[in-house]
Amino acid sequence: MNEATPPVIDHKAAGALIEPLTDLVIRAGMAILAVNRTAMKVDGKTDGSPVTEADLAADRVIVEGLVRLAPNIPFLSEERTHLATLPYKDSFFLIDPLDGTKEFVAGRAEFTVNLALVTGGVPLLGIVAAPALGLIWRGIVGRGAERLTLGDNAKPRAEPIRTRPCPPRGKPWTVAVSRSHGDERTEAFIAARPGAVRAELGSAVKFGRVAEGAVDIYPRLSPTSEWDVAAGHAVVTAAGGRIMDSNGAALHFGTGREDFIVPEFIAWGDPQTPL
Repeated sequence: MNEATPPVIDHKAAGALIEPLTDLVIRAGMAILAVNRTAMKVDGKTDGSPVTEADLAADRVIVEGLVRLAPNIPFLSEERTHLATLPYKDSFFLIDPLDGTKEFVAGRAEFTVNLALVTGGVPLLGIVAAPALGLIWRGIVGRGAERLTLGDNAKPRAEPIRTRPCPPRGKPWTVAVSRSHGDERTEAFIAARPGAVRAELGSAVKFGRVAEGAVDIYPRLSPTSEWDVAAGHAVVTAAGGRIMDSNGAALHFGTGREDFIVPEFIAWGDPQTPL
């Protein structure tokens, strides 16, 4: 990585990067799909989470691509946290090469490749790709968001997306919940919205469904990692939503928090919804 002072990426520069970054994420997804899930080796990390050869293959594709595409911009990947030099005060890439490894190992389709461009601690650009679903959600904050549908040997079909208003009084909420992770605080939050309809989803697909207006809210009131959240944060925000903690405070990334933990968050499709 170049030792020169990293550039600060603004909206215009992010706009020039989004297409090559999308191509990079597509290639990482192809590397994941090329792995034989029935024969692959699954290892455990120190925190108990699984890592597979698919995680590592996607990581290689993305990191090698970023070094060529933007050699002066630092990056933080889940698979390379030992190389991190915190805090990241300017712009940096935040990567989860395979989000939802448990879903992947279980043979399900709801796993994603997450890539965010963070500037000043705030996600500016986000790409969430679900290669087994043939979908990509992407956006630049202040410039809007879109969903891409991938076809066989065809140019991806893009359509603008936007979050939806909160349900009228008396109408049920649709709440994205994790299939693999649950906690008492999140369950209490959902229970406080009588009649809420639960949509069980894996990985950062939950952010994509909020961004496209299929889901009203995605609460996660237990710790997760920065690379699990940043790309979805940018996509939901670009689509008109808002991400905050349970007190209404903004989230910040790359600031040096121990173990890269995000203590909690709520992704609201309607930014005007009261806590």
